[in-house]
Parts: sequence; C-alpha cells; structure tokens
Amino acid sequence: MANNKTDNNDTSYINMASAVEDSNSSGGLSPGAGDDPTLIGKHCEFEYCNQLDFLPFFCQSCRGTFCLDHRSEGAHQCREEGAWAARRREAALARPSAGEGYRMRDFVSEKPCADDGCKTVVGTSLVPGVHCATCNRDYCLKHRLQEDHDCKNKEPIGARPAAAAAAAAMADSARKTLDRFRLWNAGRKEKSAGLNLKAKKLLSSSASNSNAARLVDLNTLKKTAKGDAKLAPERRVYLHVEAEAQTTKSTFPKGEFFYSKDWVVGRLLDAAARSLQVENINNQSDDESLRLRVFHVEGGRLLDFNEKVGASLATGNTIVLLRGVGPSPDLIEV
Repeated sequence: MANNKTDNNDTSYINMASAVEDSNSSGGLSPGAGDDPTLIGKHCEFEYCNQLDFLPFFCQSCRGTFCLDHRSEGAHQCREEGAWAARRREAALARPSAGEGYRMRDFVSEKPCADDGCKTVVGTSLVPGVHCATCNRDYCLKHRLQEDHDCKNKEPIGARPAAAAAAAAMADSARKTLDRFRLWNAGRKEKSAGLNLKAKKLLSSSASNSNAARLVDLNTLKKTAKGDAKLAPERRVYLHVEAEAQTTKSTFPKGEFFYSKDWVVGRLLDAAARSLQVENINNQSDDESLRLRVFHVEGGRLLDFNEKVGASLATGNTIVLLRGVGPSPDLIEV
C-alpha cells in the first residue's frame, strides 16, 4: 500500500479537504462520495488492519496514515521510529538562545581590591566587586564603605584637574567664610556675656529670677515675632533670625519670626530670606558659593534642607543665614 505524502506540516492530523482532492483524482472514493463529507476517510496502512478511519493520523516519521489504534510509532512498528523526535530536537538546538552572544566574563573583570593594604581579588564568581562612585574604584566587601577605604583622601579616577581645582577653591572659600563666622559668633558670645554680667548685677542671682527672666524673654519674643496668623499657636516655633553681614546683604539684619513645626528647613530658609529681604537663588543655582544655608547657633551646626523644623529647633533658638559655606553639616564646632 502506497504512503500518503499529503501533509507537510509538523502535525499528526490530516487535512481532509486535500484528502478529498487526492482521493477523487485517484478514484479511491465511490461515486458521489465527494459530495458527502461524512464518507471521507483513509484506510489504515498497518498490515492486517486496513480499517477505514474518518479521522486518520499521519505519522511524521514514516509519513504513513494510520487509525486510532495504530497511531503511535510503537503500535504500527514504525520503520523510521524516532525520526520525528530527532528533527524536533535538532530544530530546537538550532534556534538561538536568549543569552547567545553574552558571557559572564564580558561583565566581570578580575582585579585586586583598590584598597592599599588589601590583596583580595574582586570580580570573581565568589567575591563580587563593589564600585564606589565617589572615587571611581572597585573594592571587596570588607572595604566597600567609604570610611573603610579612606575615600575622602583619594582623588577620583578620571577626575578633571579643572573640576578638582574648582572644588578646592570652593572648599577654601567655605573655610574662610566659616572663619569669619567664628569671629562673629565669638563677638556675639562676648556681648551676650557682658549683658549677662550687667543683668546679674541688677538682678538677684537666684534660680527663680533666672527662670523668670527666661520666661520674660520668651513672652517678649512671642509678642514681637511675626508670621502667619492662621497658624495654630501649638504648631509654632519662635526664633531669632539673623543674616551674617560678611556673606549676605539684607535690608533687615535681624528679626523675630515664628514658623510651623511641620515645615522643613528649606521652606523656613525661603520664608526667612523673604522676611529679611535677602537674595535667595537656591532654587535657581547649584553653585554652593551662591546658595544660602541655615546655621543653628545653639546646635552649632548647619541644618540640612530636609530636616524638620520641629525636630531640629526649639522656641527661643537663634538661626543665622550664611552664603557659600557648602552643604556639610559638621564644618563648625562652636
């Protein structure tokens, strides 16, 4: 019995429309069978079977047609057993994989740890390297933190000399500004000490009088301070605000104001600059020599823009607006 080569697709099912054409052309169907689709079928090609099956199966290995009982390669003792599976396996291996062309070695570079006293090789499968964006070097896990590999004393790899010189000039300017502020703050303390000495001579040195004097100062501050009248009294922080004359030009050198505890320091700085009429271009420039910063006198440090007013300041404290002192919060120790 001849094999049927009618189906080129990778499937076990036969297209019966094409089977009708083949059967009509070969005369394999009875007259009128082409008009009735229910009479279309194929005889099983397995020896001793020859059963007429209206839904025959096509073997992709030996290209034969079989009934339901003999559709598998083992059931009809296929002479090309495994050929279809081998073709499928070869086709799968021929398809490019998702990671073709990429190797792990392309992304991992073995090198010693950049720390001076460390000999650990990083960039391996067991010891991955940690890149420091500040100094542009790779370190092992032990020296991955900036304080562990002395990052601040290392010049970044690939840094431009002009940029380094500009940073050094900026740092020098900030130090000079802070030196002037130290002198200003020392003079302020001497003046305050002189006033306190006079007050001690006029008033009794008892603790009750001292507390009473503090309460009088706070009450005077609350009476004279300016701010948003709609702000609830329990949400207010009353402050003395000053503009350092060496670094800022202001219409009013000092004043008393109150602000919301829920504000951040950046918003407080904007409001204080408006009240003292100090030029504020913090939102227009990233140049630290032109930006304003807030110095907390009692805390002895520069406040970060994102700090909460209620967490960093208390009623009666003094803040000073400085320009060109840089972002570091620990430059001044008063």
